[in-house]
Amino acid sequence: MTAQDFTSTRYYNDPEDDDDDDYLTPRDFVGHGTHVASTAAGVEVQNASYYGLAAGTARGGSPGSRIAVYRVCTPAGCRSSSILAAFDDAIADGVDVLSVSLGASSLSMPDFKDDTISIGAFHAVESGITVVCSAGNDGPDSATVVNAAPWILTVAATTIDRDFESDVVLGGGKVVKVIAVSFIFI
Repeated sequence: MTAQDFTSTRYYNDPEDDDDDDYLTPRDFVGHGTHVASTAAGVEVQNASYYGLAAGTARGGSPGSRIAVYRVCTPAGCRSSSILAAFDDAIADGVDVLSVSLGASSLSMPDFKDDTISIGAFHAVESGITVVCSAGNDGPDSATVVNAAPWILTVAATTIDRDFESDVVLGGGKVVKVIAVSFIFI
């Protein structure tokens, strides 16, 4: 995969996955990696909106940054051997920050000594790399945060500081403004 100022061949497949040529690429087939990359380093986009709501300028947190991609997940899952190989390659490549949007379920959270991400992150931090990981998708209940090793910067989503108004048209044509995002396509 080649883009402006970037060339990569970093993808990790289990030998059983190699029969499917579609996955012999670092390309993101689900969209999650692309979303995370644009949040981190997306360039400025004028007139961005969600179906006309929240119109404005969108950009990532550090639009001047360069991104290296290490795809470790396939339809068969995210294997520990692939995750650790990607950590090793990122360390060898000299990256400054690793954004790892992976994690175990909070129901089966392993100890740090057995957790693939904690182990890989430890080696990266030892090499001077900041490792940022997702807090998981199981919250907001207590004891649901994953990737909580003290050497990892763990981040989570939150709410936003704005309301989205939608019009609800009642019988007789009366319009009531409500706070919600709702689109009806006919």
